[in-house]
Amino acid sequence: MELFYGVLRNLTLLDFWISCLRPSRVDVDLADILRLGLYQLLLAHMPEHAAVYESVELAPKRHRALINAILRSAVRQREALLTRADAQPVWLKMSHPEFLVARWQQNFGADNTASLCSWNNQPPPVYGRINQLKISPEQFLTKNSNTRALPDLPQFVEFNAFPTDALARGECYIQDPSTRLACELLEARPNETILDACAAPGGKTNYIAEMMENRGTIIACDREAERLHVVQENAQRLGVTIVQTVQHDWTGGEVPVEITSVAPFDRVLIDVPCSNTGVMRRRVDVRWRLRADEFERMHEQQIAIVRATLPLLKRGGALVYSTCSLEPEENQMVVQRLLKEMSILRLEREQDCLPFRDGFDGAFVARFLTVS
Repeated sequence: MELFYGVLRNLTLLDFWISCLRPSRVDVDLADILRLGLYQLLLAHMPEHAAVYESVELAPKRHRALINAILRSAVRQREALLTRADAQPVWLKMSHPEFLVARWQQNFGADNTASLCSWNNQPPPVYGRINQLKISPEQFLTKNSNTRALPDLPQFVEFNAFPTDALARGECYIQDPSTRLACELLEARPNETILDACAAPGGKTNYIAEMMENRGTIIACDREAERLHVVQENAQRLGVTIVQTVQHDWTGGEVPVEITSVAPFDRVLIDVPCSNTGVMRRRVDVRWRLRADEFERMHEQQIAIVRATLPLLKRGGALVYSTCSLEPEENQMVVQRLLKEMSILRLEREQDCLPFRDGFDGAFVARFLTVS
């Protein structure tokens, strides 16, 4: 796993080194083997003999001499290769799409962009939320010595080892602390009716249920039935009994009666689908599938989802819009457009989490109230 994700995080840099060592074209399968070998030699600091031997063994016999020669050359040129890499632009040496680094530099500045890229290239820690429907933070820390409490966040911990037993008992849920922002700004109370419009896999849903003391009603929606099964399984394990799941795609189709019969809702959470640029540390594939036009496309989809859910919110109710994106098209520009086009909404508060500033995944949250 370390080799796989290490190569994926450093793909552009590894290909740069391959081009330095072998200017002519390299077959795709051989390039993968060279990426694995160079990652071990130049970035993971694994023993040279092991890295070279294991990489050569992966190659077809007719290509082993070539792989061996290139990797042995990398060993001899280690310092020169590292020096050449350090002189390259951030997008290359940090292995991020050039267009994405350019927009981050414009939005956040050069230093913060370099810090963000470095952050994305590190293996993420494992954080969890203590499920206080079953156990108190003090009891949890006593039972689980492999955890570290987070300052100022008593309901969240960092794990030194994967908490298999605690998860099975429903005493915790794997969750980054940045996700708390949307739940806390929603300010759900016991005995209210809540719509979680884009709920899967249910981390925020179940945290809201905890804040409601497991009293009231939460309608948790998603467009995919399989993802709703995950919501149900998580709720059952965590001891949450107030969640009802409903399959619905907010970008089209009539709203199901299972939703309209409960409306109007006291509060609506819309954790919209987004580009995920705030969680690239955890979703390593994101940087390689993003396109420059992605953010405008997501913007339109996000606006459509808000339009579809807003009529279900009671007058004077709260609507919380959230993403795990760092991009203004999906965050501030959505807020500005909602305020311009939907006079019923009044912006009460915005909050964000930036990895290079706050040390957790990226997130954006806006809380609106409807004019009564």
